[in-house]
Amino acid sequence: MGSVATAVLTALLVIVVVISVKSYSKKLTSGCCGDGDVPKLRKVDKNPDHYSYHVVLEIEGMTCQNCAKRVENALNAIDGVWAEVDLKQKRAKVRQKEQIPVEKLCAAVEKAGYHPKI
Repeated sequence: MGSVATAVLTALLVIVVVISVKSYSKKLTSGCCGDGDVPKLRKVDKNPDHYSYHVVLEIEGMTCQNCAKRVENALNAIDGVWAEVDLKQKRAKVRQKEQIPVEKLCAAVEKAGYHPKI
């Protein structure tokens, strides 16, 4: 009976190792978000002089470059906004041509699945 238990435990261990290796491999190829590379929205107007208002948001929940791109894309989709995200500092520098309520900026970040703080 001891050999049957050993065989079952060995099989379970092999299954756990295979799943772990597949998960790790996926993270290496597509980031922790598992969706593959996220395309970055391109802002046409990158002249800082055209943006009179600025705010810095702290963003919780970002773990990889794909997360940073998602936050940046969510903010840059707002008309008159140019956002740049710093993953290491977990911050988004948000430039605005016209003053936009911070609640609107935060709502865009939350809709993307992250947690903003002012």
